[in-house]
Parts: sequence; structure tokens; C-alpha cells
Amino acid sequence: MTDSLSAWRRFDFILFGAVIILVVFGIMMIDSATQDAIDDDIINRVPDQINYALVGCVIVVVMATIDYRLLGGITPWLYAGMIIMLLLVRAFGVEGAGGATRWLNVGIRIQPSEIGKIILIITLSQYVSERYLQLDRLSTVFRSMLHVAIPAGLIFAQPDLGTTIVFLFIWAVVIWSAGFRLRHITMFVLLLSIALPIVFPLLPLYQRARVETFLNPDPGSDAFYNINQALISIGSGGLLGKGYYVGTQNTGRFLRVRHTDFIFSVIAHEFGMAGGLAVLGMFALVLARILKGAREASDPLGSMICYGVAAMIFFQTTVSIGMNLRLMPVTGLTLPFVSSGGTSLLFTMVGIGLVQSVIMRRRRLNF
Repeated sequence: MTDSLSAWRRFDFILFGAVIILVVFGIMMIDSATQDAIDDDIINRVPDQINYALVGCVIVVVMATIDYRLLGGITPWLYAGMIIMLLLVRAFGVEGAGGATRWLNVGIRIQPSEIGKIILIITLSQYVSERYLQLDRLSTVFRSMLHVAIPAGLIFAQPDLGTTIVFLFIWAVVIWSAGFRLRHITMFVLLLSIALPIVFPLLPLYQRARVETFLNPDPGSDAFYNINQALISIGSGGLLGKGYYVGTQNTGRFLRVRHTDFIFSVIAHEFGMAGGLAVLGMFALVLARILKGAREASDPLGSMICYGVAAMIFFQTTVSIGMNLRLMPVTGLTLPFVSSGGTSLLFTMVGIGLVQSVIMRRRRLNF
């Protein structure tokens, strides 16, 4: 009992508080972005996000209670479950916007690729933590790549290029933090340069159009329309913004998918550069606390889990904001904790719970 209470004293309330602020602010922005909606799915976004947020907070506490090291013993089952879910999407998946088949209907719609991110972090971290002294062997690196390539390939076929890249980024960060040897970097870059010309023609037309629009924008194309509207939204926000609930780009519905992909444009439009920087600062605090947990973890597994969760949040945040600023192609990745999306929010909160589990069992108690 005493050990349990001692562990809870190490719970990172700063990290949890920063996450709660982002989630609550996200609900506010979804409410603004969906005002006067007439579609039932859009109307229900706010109450659904509130429900998912409440469940997510409970999940953080539950995951923090579980010793993350126990998960290492069931990684084969977790990995098999991830592959089965992704195969079920191929067989029985529900088609969503844009024709992509990424969801399963089990009474509620879930997105297995979002669940897969967390499972990948756990299973890859376990694999690497058991073999981090063998990373000078090419065979170990190749097996870690295969570990990621199988689920990433199934996600790519949905098609979901954005999440596929998230999987690859998680692999790169975890393997690098474990001690990826410099001589292997050249090999990895070479493989990537060979794969890109092969993979690009396999992309659906709309995904190729996004890349081509980014590289060679055509102001008259439909693909360029929302990117241009996002830039107008951000630019017109100025320093302090147009005001919550009154931004004309938002209320006039000039900006499409503003409650998901382009929610950062709504933030910058209504709260200005100050609001955008405040959101970035909150994400920086979240990442700093997770990385602190990685440095103080009691074992390589805990450290790798923290690095994996940080990689997931960092990459999605960078890409989501980057595509709003036209610094990156549109990929459809949500802004963690903020964008509308139940499965995404829940399993990002699972990631935070895993980090809390590591922090509560860290080797040092200093703050």
C-alpha cells in the first residue's frame, strides 16, 4: 500500500494538466468550427468529443496504475491483435470520406490504425529493449523494419498514407534512441530513395494530387482551394485574432474540414498568432515532460515507450500545423488532443497513460 501511494506521488500532474488544457481547448474549437451545422454527424462532434475526453482521462489513470513492464510479456499477443484488426478492416471495413476504408463498425466506429500506433510503440519498444546491444547487427535492424513494415503496409493499402508515415517515423525515433548505428543511416536513406519512386505511382489519385499541389500549386484547382483558405484564415487572424465564435472564415464556412484537418487555421483565425503560439507552447511542454520521463526511466523499455509516444505526438503536431501553413502536403493527420476524432483522442490518451506508468516507476524522484 505504501509503495502504491509513493508511486502516485510521482504522477506527473504538469503533463496531465497540459494535456487536459489542450483537450478542453480542442472541444471549444470544435464547438466553434461546427456551429450552425445541419449534418447530424457534425452536430454530434462536440458531445462525442466530450464523452471521449472523459473516458480518456479515466484511461490515463488506469494505464498509469498498470506496470508497463507487464505489457512486455504479452507483446506477441498485442502484435497479433493489431494485425488481425487491420486485416478485418480489409475484409469488413467501413468506407469513410474520400473513399478510404479505415474504420470498423463494432457498435461504434473505431479506427484500428490509431490503436495500432500504441501497440506498435509497445511491441517495437519491447523488441528493441531486448536487443539494443545487438543493434550493430544488420539483421536486428532489418527485423525491426519488418516488424513495422507489415502493419504499415496494411495501413497503406486502406489507403492511409499519413498514418503509414507516422508508423515509419515512430520506428526511426525508437531505433535511433536505442542506439541506431551511424553506418546504417546511409543504407536506410538509400532504401527510402529507391522506395519512393516505386510507391508514389501506387498512391490513389487524390493523394498524388495533394503532393503535386504542394510541389506545384495551381491556384485554379480544387485541391488548392482549402490550402489557400487556410492561409487566409491564419493571415487574417493577426496578432490576437477575430474573436472566439466570430471568425468570418469559420462562420462563413469558407474553410472545409475545419473541425479536423484544418482546426489550427480556426485557432489562428479566432485567437491570432498569440493563440497559435500558446498552443505550440503547450505541445512543447507536453513533449518536454515526456522526454524527461524517457531520460529518467528505470529501464530501456520504459525509455523507448516514452520516446515512441513523443515521436507520435511530435510528428502529428508538426505535420498537422505544417499543412495548415502550406509547409507540408495535406495528409489528413489530426492535431493531437485538439482535432475532432474519438479513436485518435482515446489512444493518444492511452499513450499518455503509458508515459505516466513509466514516470511513476522511474529511478529518480527529483523534479
